[in-house]
Amino acid sequence: MPVGDNNFNNKLVLIVDDKLSVTRLVTDYLNSKGYRTITAWDGNQALTEARINHPDIILLDIMMPHMDGFEFIKEFRKESNAPIILLTAKIEEVDKVVGLGLGADDYVTKPFGMAELAARIKAVLRRSDPSRIQNQIIQSGNLRIDPEKFEVSLNDQEITLTPMEFQLLLTLAQKPGRVFTREQILSEIQGDSYDSLEKTINVHIRNLRVKIEDDPANPKYIQTVFGVGYRFTDNT
Repeated sequence: MPVGDNNFNNKLVLIVDDKLSVTRLVTDYLNSKGYRTITAWDGNQALTEARINHPDIILLDIMMPHMDGFEFIKEFRKESNAPIILLTAKIEEVDKVVGLGLGADDYVTKPFGMAELAARIKAVLRRSDPSRIQNQIIQSGNLRIDPEKFEVSLNDQEITLTPMEFQLLLTLAQKPGRVFTREQILSEIQGDSYDSLEKTINVHIRNLRVKIEDDPANPKYIQTVFGVGYRFTDNT
């Protein structure tokens, strides 16, 4: 059975890697699953392709000539919150954490299987699909979450979140006061297929706090329950 479902057929995937063998392999596989694909071999070319074609998701290598994956994320996140999955050959965990901290949504480590990659794409696209989200607006103090519009505002100013950040915030805010472990958060967001590192949740939480908290060091919305996980506190 195809890994992607009908909701994701015809989605446009931008594949960014300086190795032709990788882009050909991924392109052929994703095309066979009903995705459309475009390719780029470095960050500069990827920015041009993204601005012209507006991909639904980006598969991004880190180590590339001219502009690497980290620099691409910095520039791209100024313009778009389209989801990004890192394709990294590096085994150092710090590189994955840096990429997530800059605004990537997930990662797979080379060498990876095509079925694994397709499952990650499906999970990330699902997180960014407004049709699967409960549409009730959440208002907590000066923080407003509109699931239907995929928007978050603070003090009437819109805040740009990545799909992962949005889903993480929504998951916590829909059940204020409940303490979620990192494993439970990943399970809520990605379902039973998740296998991301639980500690990457810490990175996304840190990014969220910078964006929605007046004082990220003393958060009033997303609070840490030491030794357990996180909870959302209603400030109404």
